[in-house]
Amino acid sequence: MTARGYVLGLLPRRADYAMVRRTWKGDLIAGLTVGIVALPLALAFGVSSGAGAEAGLITAIVAGLVAAVFGGSNIQVSGPTGAMVVVLGPIVAAQGAGVVALVTIMAGIMVLIAAVLRLGRAVAVIPWPVIEGFTLGIAVIIFLQQVPAALGAPAGPSPNSLVAAVQTVVATDWAAALVPLAIVAVVAVIMVVAPLVRPWVPGSIIAIIVVTVITTWLALPVDTIGTLPAALPAPGLPSLSGVDIAALLIPAATIAALAAIESLLSARVGASLADTGRLDPDRELVGQGLASVASGLFGGMPATGAIARTAVNVRAGGRSRLAAIIHSIVLIGVVYLASTIVATIPLAALSGVLMVTAVRMVSVSTVRRIVTATRSDALIFVATAAVTIAFDLIIAVGIGILAAGIIALRTLAASSGVHREPLPGEPQPGDERIALFRLDGALFFGAAERLTDAISETAGASVVIVRLSQIRDLDATGARVIVELIEGLERRGITVIIKGIQERHLRLATRVGVVGALRHPNHLVASLDDAVEHARSHILRETP
Repeated sequence: MTARGYVLGLLPRRADYAMVRRTWKGDLIAGLTVGIVALPLALAFGVSSGAGAEAGLITAIVAGLVAAVFGGSNIQVSGPTGAMVVVLGPIVAAQGAGVVALVTIMAGIMVLIAAVLRLGRAVAVIPWPVIEGFTLGIAVIIFLQQVPAALGAPAGPSPNSLVAAVQTVVATDWAAALVPLAIVAVVAVIMVVAPLVRPWVPGSIIAIIVVTVITTWLALPVDTIGTLPAALPAPGLPSLSGVDIAALLIPAATIAALAAIESLLSARVGASLADTGRLDPDRELVGQGLASVASGLFGGMPATGAIARTAVNVRAGGRSRLAAIIHSIVLIGVVYLASTIVATIPLAALSGVLMVTAVRMVSVSTVRRIVTATRSDALIFVATAAVTIAFDLIIAVGIGILAAGIIALRTLAASSGVHREPLPGEPQPGDERIALFRLDGALFFGAAERLTDAISETAGASVVIVRLSQIRDLDATGARVIVELIEGLERRGITVIIKGIQERHLRLATRVGVVGALRHPNHLVASLDDAVEHARSHILRETP
């Protein structure tokens, strides 16, 4: 591929909108639906992150539009998500909300670098139990983060969400908490009941309208979102005054890794829901990187593909990028036409929306399938969720992948084996001094030494034939262990004959020294009959 083709492959093209003539009606309805669903989530995620409702709304508008145009999915809807809230919370607590725009731009640039390096397909290596454990952990953290607003109390001082929630509960004035708790309960009930009445009814919007009207009419003493801008702010670079850029590199890298993982997972889920065209993972990273950069320039927060909003888009009839673009236009209309009304929404109502959203993120049937699949899968799932809640999202994914890799290697090693076989044909004198071994499976660093130990401990043999034709995988460590096996047996006066190295393994075996370690080049033979005949000739020569 030429450099020009490489670059053009990551940019928007006319074919992105080839389906619009056929799908525009469904895209219009889907865009309106997703815009309505996204509004309370954008506000809630902005408030919960510490960046503010304005930042959440800006992110949904700007990032949603940019990702729709430049991304690699035709139906992905992007914006602020719960995972970003979990990451941003500690950053805002440590360095203030003023660094959010800067760290957002830094993370966006890192995602763009990943796209240029074509790392989009790397998400395919993340095992299913890790993904689901990660999702469960995020859901628990989102729920815990809403406890202070749901109780109308300040958050606990601990940076850990679980500990902070416990501290909040302990210090709560329960008499003052009755009103916000009632608001949360009303929101939860409406969000649960509304889809049962009509599946297409946006329960979160109805719930927020109901509780906002009630609290305003009764003049209840509750905290509200507060003043929102009546227009989008002008884009500009965030201030670098007094900011320690080096201290933001690791948080930005964490956000970038999380944005890439969540966006690609969301795009994969969306692609599985409907036939909406090919997903280009590298181009999706371009879209998400540019989306975060643009969001930061407007004062927003990091953006990712949103699984829930993408699923709503597909189920509402969205089939092209037009739906996600319309979703952003709907939210722009909210900013310019309804910011005063939105400002009166109680914070407890947004907490209720996020608490229900967090619960819906966890599929009980999926959890049951994982924990009943195998002990290893259950362990990976639980460990990933626990580390996510207790420590850090990226650490959790890393530990989950590491654990899955170790278990996979152990399983692969267990599938390998060494078997002593009888010599083919009629027995002949001296055959008892010939040992024939067959190696199966994978001869790699995790299994090689265990397999060859069984051969090296052979007693009473003058010639050892090692069949390698059934070896499925061979790495440098495995080849080196074969060299050591040959050298060890030859030092003891035992002749080694290698039978049947596959053509795809021969180059590696030669380079590492397997062939060179043999006493004679003709001790590498292609057929078992030739190997046995040669071994018997050695026995005859040794017989007095």
